[in-house]
Amino acid sequence: MRFFDPTDELLITHRKLPHWSQDGAVVFITWRTLDSMPKDVIERWRADRNRWLMPHDIDPTQKDWKSRVQKLPQDQMLKFHELFTTRWHDELDACHGACVLGHSEIAGIVQSSLLHFNGDRYEMFRFVIMPNHIHLLAAFPNKEAMLAQCDSWKHFTGREINRRLALQGRFWQQDAFDHLVRHEHQFRRLCDYIAQNPAKARLRPDQARVWASVQ
Repeated sequence: MRFFDPTDELLITHRKLPHWSQDGAVVFITWRTLDSMPKDVIERWRADRNRWLMPHDIDPTQKDWKSRVQKLPQDQMLKFHELFTTRWHDELDACHGACVLGHSEIAGIVQSSLLHFNGDRYEMFRFVIMPNHIHLLAAFPNKEAMLAQCDSWKHFTGREINRRLALQGRFWQQDAFDHLVRHEHQFRRLCDYIAQNPAKARLRPDQARVWASVQ
């Protein structure tokens, strides 16, 4: 198991959001259904985030805003995540949208896909399938493998879920959130977060699935 090494090469790619990658390093990834975040919730969150960033000399319209947050003094960076990263995840846990992943049959499609190439294309450590989003911890050989696998998961599961529910159109939000895991303590903390996410969101046991290869 390899964690982020700040002395090694860091690869950053941009789609709608920056994606951080380092060959073989463990990454925490979140992706969500298209209807998981109401427009008014997103607008309020972005407006509050932008009002916080601007006095810290960070322009939220620039592609590098996320990397500049990481360069803030430690106390300010932690405050940003306390105010906005935590708030974002709390909104996901509020279970907006149709929440079809909370149905066992639909969650089973996602679980089978996440594990299909485990040990071959990637190493999966832990994941939780919530009613409208997914968190996972995994390691990929390189940046290209991570992006290609996320696209593959979304394409396959979106198609199968739409077919099962007689739906059309995009099922998943296009982009995802990813975070390179820096050390074992952070890895364990994220493992605990994944394990406790259903209880934190006050879900019934049948409304979420947690899978782990490590304890």
